[in-house]
Order: sequence, then structure tokens, then C-alpha cells
Amino acid sequence: MPPPGHLLLLLHAHLPYVRHPEEPVFLEEDWLFEAIGECYLPLLHRLERLVEARVPTRLTMTWSPTLCEMLADPLLQERWRTRTARLLELAEQEVPAKAASPYAAAAVMYRDHLRWCLEQMARWHGNLLGWVCALRDAGVLEPITCGATHGFLPLMLTDEARRAQIAVAVANHRKHFGAAPRGIWLPECGYTPGVERLLAEHGIRYTFLDSHGLYFAEPRPRLGCFHHAWVEGGVAVFARDAESSRSVWSAQSGYPGDALYREFYRDLGHDGDYAYIRPFLHPDGVRRHLGLKYHRVTGAVGLHEKLPYEPAPAFRRAMDHAAHFVDARVRQAGEVAAVIGRPPVIVAPYDAELFGHWWFEGPQFIESIFHAAQGRLGVVTGSDWLNANPVAQEVRPIESSWGDNGWHGMWLNPANDWIYRHLHAAEERMVASARRFPDAHGDQRRALDQMARELLLAQASDWAFILTNATASAYATRRVRDHIHRFTSLYEQVIGGCVTAQTVDGIAWHDPIFPEIDYRVYA
Repeated sequence: MPPPGHLLLLLHAHLPYVRHPEEPVFLEEDWLFEAIGECYLPLLHRLERLVEARVPTRLTMTWSPTLCEMLADPLLQERWRTRTARLLELAEQEVPAKAASPYAAAAVMYRDHLRWCLEQMARWHGNLLGWVCALRDAGVLEPITCGATHGFLPLMLTDEARRAQIAVAVANHRKHFGAAPRGIWLPECGYTPGVERLLAEHGIRYTFLDSHGLYFAEPRPRLGCFHHAWVEGGVAVFARDAESSRSVWSAQSGYPGDALYREFYRDLGHDGDYAYIRPFLHPDGVRRHLGLKYHRVTGAVGLHEKLPYEPAPAFRRAMDHAAHFVDARVRQAGEVAAVIGRPPVIVAPYDAELFGHWWFEGPQFIESIFHAAQGRLGVVTGSDWLNANPVAQEVRPIESSWGDNGWHGMWLNPANDWIYRHLHAAEERMVASARRFPDAHGDQRRALDQMARELLLAQASDWAFILTNATASAYATRRVRDHIHRFTSLYEQVIGGCVTAQTVDGIAWHDPIFPEIDYRVYA
């Protein structure tokens, strides 16, 4: 009996480029190191287990170009090993220290997990992208790309800048994965009319919109958000399913808020005796999260009232929640099929970093979804669905994103609007320079290539997002200003005909991302 519908599960793995060679230890590099150990390695391991168990598995997963560049970077690989080995020293001490306490099981878990992480990275010679390729070749994972630096396309001034984000991303994906990407995650799910032509130019077969981006398209989609539609250029668009999103993201009813799950905000870095943890903090000595968390969500109580975390029941609860998620999708698929007259595709996209970092038990949830779906719900990637369903309606989507209220306010508001006058001026200068110097060589070519890198890095949507949330505003402000300053310095030398190798070398040492870049992508 055919399934009542299909689940297209997508995990969007992305981090901004936080490589800082100028300091031996840099706080924001921890964003990457935490994600590797808590999210990416556990997720890939769960997929490998599914292969070994011969469980039908098809997962679509974005690997953003900035993330790929960092994962493949020898400097960051070595820094991750150093940091993880240091945390393992602390975890080894914690096992006997917590042996006679309610935290004993968690202490053993952290020690074993850190040992395992080091073993797995050694297995893949420091670069876990090799594991991604192996899982792709095993038929369980379809890697897709994103904007080069996660630039928010609707707020860019020129088509040339949008095209560069896409073209550089496609070339970078081909470099890391040995093949062009079939799909793309538009940064922040941000769509603006005309982007589809740029996607088609670069061989992209499909992308994703938030629900209203497709639902209010012209003409209105006859099958709603439960089937792809074609847009200009022969690109398919899928729409996010609101119901499956709420079950994970909702602060009131989402699974990660369950009382048994690990509490993110209670950490040994704040709880431990200062003299004991000081050797494992950053050189500035400020208390920060170390990743060893011994308490559970518990409920609506203060952090000081949180109860001890017990790993085994928490992971069993993740299995239960996965079964509940699949039950809900089977029921939803049956109800939708009765209305539209055919089995639907239910698109469930999430930030990958939720699973393992923010929601520690999340990788177990992902693995258990595929176990629970066997024989009850089809699982597909974007390419799978299109291959099986080539016929669809053609529409014109509306401008949209997955930000608050489905619009662009998260990335354009009084907290961050100042960045756009600089970004737009740099866009215009980059386009003009690429056209003025179509055959640059030597130091002039190197300067133009580096200008392209600096513009792309300044455009990362992460900086505007951070400024809105006021979480690391000083760092985000510095990053935008530094990249624009470096861009402008190079631009003035290029236009003035006085490019110096010393200037280019210094800036390229700071920001060596995308060594394959060709500045003429802006022409």
C-alpha cells in the first residue's frame, strides 16, 4: 500500500566565517567548534547508523560555503582538536568528581563523547566533509548549497551582487563535493522576484520558500504548499510546512522544551568553582559556557532550581517525540491527500545547529524519525520528489522570508539599517571595477579578487541578525566595518593604479576564503 504522503526533511547547516588567525584563541571560533562536536558529528553518525541498519533514509542538508571553507581549513581543524582535547582533560576530571552525585551519568557521557569526537575527526583526517560525501554516496544524504556568505538577497541593490552570491556558492560546492549542487537554500529563505533566473543560470534545480511565498503566488497554487511549483527558468520551489515547523520551533508546544531534555543555559563554566575551571576558560578568564551541562529543562523554574540531567530517559523521550512527529505527519498527509486528491509532500526545514547544540537530544530525534517512518511515510529529497513528479503548476511567488511576520524586518530595522548604505556603495564599486578591468593580472587581479571576498563577507546576513538580537553586537559591527574598510582600501588602490603586494597580502592573510574566486563574477 503506498504511503499517504512524503516527508522532505531539510537541515540547514550554516555558520558565518569566524576564522581569526590574528589571535591564538578567538572567542567566536567557538561557534564552529561547538557545532562540530555537538551537531555535525552526531548528525552524521546517526545517518551512518541508519545506513548500517538499512533503514530507508533520505535527508536533504545544506552545507553553506562559509561553513565548508571553515571545516576544510587546516588552521581551524587544528584549533578544534586543541580545544576538544583540552575539554576532554576537564571531562576526565569530572568523572571521579561527580561519581557519587546525581550527575555521574552525565559526566561519563561527556567524557565518552569527547573521546569519540576526536576519534571520528581523526578517522576523516580532520575534515568531516569527507563523511558527508560518503553518506551521499551511500544514498542517504543529498547535500545542497546556500548563498556564498549567506547574504540576504532581497536587500541587495544589484542583480550582479545576487548573482555573485549564487555563482560563488555553486563553484565552492563543486570544489568540496565534486559535483554541482542540485538545490539551494536561499539565505534566510529570502526570495525576491527575479532570483529564479539567476538560479537557472547556474543549474540550480530547486529551492525553498516560506509558506506564504508560495501560497500567495500568482496564480494561486492549486495544491497549496503540499506540492512543488515551477517558476521562470524551470526552477522548482517547495514551501515550508507550518504545522511541522511549530512542533519543533514553538516555545509553548515544541519538543525541545520537554522537562527531561538538557538545559542549555546552565553550564559548568558558570557553576564550577572558579579556580577549578579557570584553566579551561579563554585567556581573558571570563566565565563562559564550556559545554558540560548537568541540569535538565525541568519546567518554568529559575536556573538555580533546575534538576539533575539524566541522559538515558532524555534520549528515550527524543525517540518518543520522533514517533509522535511521524504520527502527526501521517495523519496530516492523509487529511491533505483527501483534499488535494494525491499524496502530498510535507517540507520540514530546520537550522541544523538546533539538533545537538540547542537541543542536545536532537540528533536522536532525527534518527528516530526515519525509524518511525518505515512503511508509514515516504521520505524524499528535493531531487527524489522532482524525479518522481515532473509535472507541476507554474507560478510567480511573492517576495518573502522566514523571518518574523514573513518579511525582512529581522535584517532591516533601526538596529542595523546603517550597514546598507555601505554595502550598496561597495556593490556598485565592485560591479564598476569588474567591468572597468575585465582582464586584470598580477597584483591588480589579486586585489580585485580580494575585493570580491571582502564584499561577500560584509554581506553575511548573520551580522544584521546579530545586531537585531543584540547578542554579540560589538563583534558584528566590527566585522561589517572591517570588511568594508578592507574593500575600500583595495578599491582606492585599484582605481588609483597603485596596488601594492604588501596591502593585498595582509588582507588576504586575514580573509583567505574562496581561493577559487574570480572577481569577474560581478561583471
